[in-house]
Amino acid sequence: MATKVVYFIVDGNYEQAEFRSDDSRDDLKETFRAAAEAGPEDILKLYNKKGNLLNISPKLMENTPDTRYTLEVVATQCNESQPGSQIGVDISMIESRLGQLETRVYVDNGELPVMVKDLKLKVEQFKEKLESVDHLSWLGLTKDISCGTSLKPFWDKTQSNRKTEQHSKLVFDKFKKMSCVQVTDEVREYLRKPTFDNWQWDDSEMLILLRQMYIDLDFLSKFNIEMPVLHQWLYEVYKNYNNVPFHNFKHCFMVTQMMYGLTWLIDTPSLLDDLDILILITSAICHDLDHPGYNNAYQVNAKTELALRYNDISPLENHHCSVAFEILEKHHCNIFRNLPKEQYRKVREGMIRCILGTDMAKHNEILSSFSAINHTSKFDFQNKEHKSLFLIILIKVADISNECRPMDVAEPWLECLLQEFFNQSDVEKLEGLPVAPFMDREKVNKSSSQIGFIKYALLPLFESLGELFPVIEADIIQPVRAALDYYTNMHKALEEEKKKRESVGDMSKQNGIKQSSQISAT
Repeated sequence: MATKVVYFIVDGNYEQAEFRSDDSRDDLKETFRAAAEAGPEDILKLYNKKGNLLNISPKLMENTPDTRYTLEVVATQCNESQPGSQIGVDISMIESRLGQLETRVYVDNGELPVMVKDLKLKVEQFKEKLESVDHLSWLGLTKDISCGTSLKPFWDKTQSNRKTEQHSKLVFDKFKKMSCVQVTDEVREYLRKPTFDNWQWDDSEMLILLRQMYIDLDFLSKFNIEMPVLHQWLYEVYKNYNNVPFHNFKHCFMVTQMMYGLTWLIDTPSLLDDLDILILITSAICHDLDHPGYNNAYQVNAKTELALRYNDISPLENHHCSVAFEILEKHHCNIFRNLPKEQYRKVREGMIRCILGTDMAKHNEILSSFSAINHTSKFDFQNKEHKSLFLIILIKVADISNECRPMDVAEPWLECLLQEFFNQSDVEKLEGLPVAPFMDREKVNKSSSQIGFIKYALLPLFESLGELFPVIEADIIQPVRAALDYYTNMHKALEEEKKKRESVGDMSKQNGIKQSSQISAT
């Protein structure tokens, strides 16, 4: 079995790892995780000598001791109840490891070295600082001391989900520092794949990757987009995505990444004008701007400002469009400011059509129109109506494409979506509004939420596109069918477990009745 050796530095220590040719991506990550003593929730980042980010995969190139990679650890999904969780530090884990180290040193040597004593003191001091300070300016972070002291109920929607200016600026500053680093060919190629894993990238890195899409599609030269203006536009877009469980900036990125991947997979440059592709990518980035985390049904039933403003007609999608063009009205971040008037008019019309087309209330109507063209006549990309419908279909596919991805990428997204649904249904119950069964935490679970959605929404849409482009079968359609099998089997297992519990309960009840009868007889 062929092997390769990779040399790297982690926390100032020189390490080397040997991999076999048949090792999986997960095997590689676990090896690096062990070398860095990283936890299961930690994100690993690997850089080459030039400072370029590398993809940790079996394709990772061998290097030499003189060209060591640098391995860094970024912690995520920490328990917020623990001191230090906001910066990814699990103090209890550090204390536990330190305690184990103390025990081992005592057993082996009979005394505690000065170095270990110093380390223990630093851990105690760090814990004390995290627990006591109100303003963590030394880390560029703030502790929200209002949490836990407010008497407002958890469903109070007056509390803003918007990012703070400080947080957005930190992300943008990191983005600007990274903007001088060249993205590697390996990452650029990976960015085109439906298997892309967003959970391995932070917000500033995703901004870099969005910028790279505009560079690789040659939008900057084709449409005279200035780089500083592109940076400012991406920053404004980022600021206008809210901190909600699902419809957030990461979702914006994943939809755009899938759209970008489809652009290469079905070779849209050979079918569409450059302006059409610009419309698709830009619409994907803007399609959920300022989403509040409550869907159109809630907006209408609660008679919100958005519902009143847009007369109950796609209030969210209309709002997303409005915010997108409000951003573009600002001269310093108007990426279309050098377009001729006619081109700008086409871009605006196209973006509005695409974003309004993401309203799932219009799903069946749009799919029926697309299928009718597929089945009754040849699709004509020179036909304005056909092409407009095709663009809407593409953004719809990208918008609901999570199940195309590997399960370890897709399933966390389902958990995020259900959390957003449950948040809304909890509020609806408290406000006496109608609650959709698929959003009710008491009536739905992972498997039941996905089986019907995949059967009746995803597969018909994806298979209809597959009739026009058979090339998407392996990368887009087959993974969705596999996801349907996965959730169907999960649902069957849950039903069997439920029947077993009910059977045990019935037997216990019958035994209780028998015992009561026997007692009565005696």
